[in-house]
Amino acid sequence: MPTDPIFEPLAFRHLTVKNRVFRSNVSGRFDNYDGSGNQARINWETKFARGGVGAIISSFVPVTIRGRIVPNYATIDRDERVPFWRALGQAVHEHDCRFILQLSHAGRQRDVPGIEFAQAWSSTDRDEPLHGFPCVAMTRDQIAETIAAFAAGARRAREAGLDGVELHAANGYLFTQFLSSAINDRTDDYGGPLQQRARFLLDVVAAIRAEVGTDFHLQVKISAEDHNDALDDDEKPGNTLDDTVQVCRWLDDAGVDAIHVSSGSYFPHPRNPAGDFPVDELVKTYDQLLSSGSQALRNYLLFRFEPTQRLFERRWAEARGDRIEGLNLPAAKVISAAVGVPVLCTGGFQTAEVIREAIRQQFCDAVTIARPLIANNDLVQQFAAGMGRPARPCTYCNRCLVNAVENPLGCYDETRYDSREAMLDQIMSVFSPAPFV
Repeated sequence: MPTDPIFEPLAFRHLTVKNRVFRSNVSGRFDNYDGSGNQARINWETKFARGGVGAIISSFVPVTIRGRIVPNYATIDRDERVPFWRALGQAVHEHDCRFILQLSHAGRQRDVPGIEFAQAWSSTDRDEPLHGFPCVAMTRDQIAETIAAFAAGARRAREAGLDGVELHAANGYLFTQFLSSAINDRTDDYGGPLQQRARFLLDVVAAIRAEVGTDFHLQVKISAEDHNDALDDDEKPGNTLDDTVQVCRWLDDAGVDAIHVSSGSYFPHPRNPAGDFPVDELVKTYDQLLSSGSQALRNYLLFRFEPTQRLFERRWAEARGDRIEGLNLPAAKVISAAVGVPVLCTGGFQTAEVIREAIRQQFCDAVTIARPLIANNDLVQQFAAGMGRPARPCTYCNRCLVNAVENPLGCYDETRYDSREAMLDQIMSVFSPAPFV
């Protein structure tokens, strides 16, 4: 019998993963305000390891407190964080699952800044346009400080016994703010032509290799296309697929072990996570952001009333397009043909045959999944049992996304459950057993 491509091991240079399904980077506000981790996050990650994924890419893990999106995300900004990440890695490894820590920095793209830093750092001093979060353009010293923080984060991940790290250079966070021609307006050698806009990312890769060596897994998540004008025609479109292919070639030459393909120059974006935009649910949680950005009140009023709700939903759907599952596969195939390292692709995967064909036809080497695994933690086990698609698939409603600002992350689509109580039990299950000490 031919081997099922989903369950073929994937060998990177210094890491082998048992199958071709990775949990993509996603998590909620499960941790402590100061950036220390707790048992809820360990419980969260263990759900997916137990469910059969080959590897987990952690949620956004800030390398500095200044770089976080919201409070209550575990960081890797100091050596005292290592024991927590070691405990988490050991819990995941018990299920023959690898754990890749995503080293991240929000730059200007934050949701709830917290009390420590009023001013975000970015490539630019122009406010983030979606919510209006203010920022200042980083100085050379601040760039050097941040590069060193990424290298130190990689060292801590290795000391914790984790299996590798990923740089989050997609979806509008700090690396995107340097890479994107629509955002980066610098006039020094970290701005201007593509090679100079890519310098910050390449400098971080070099610093990590100098810190941890060449035998520790390092991958980069990148947006294939910015689509920066998806919601606002006055915005520049940003980087093209050709631009990203060139950046990926430079990353390959610099010694990264894999490329992880996504889309969009901000988050959330109509193409990431592709699906509905449930404004009725959003108005219940968006008030958390009202004091954070100059455009947040405008957005809240836009979402609050039905005529403008419908206009926004229509624009969102038009910018997304008709395809959700495998949305990024065409771009991933182009990137895969241009580099010599494995390529991972994210984008709503939950149909076994779609994943098999993506691998067979060399669109990518593996897929990464977030929302459909939140809906069905045991999705991979269902595939192994012969199911082609879950009985209760993810509906791409994105209610998980809009609740995550202030509620525990989980599937909030009540139509997928027998009762509201069953939905709440599943969401709250992440808090059992008791907190990590």
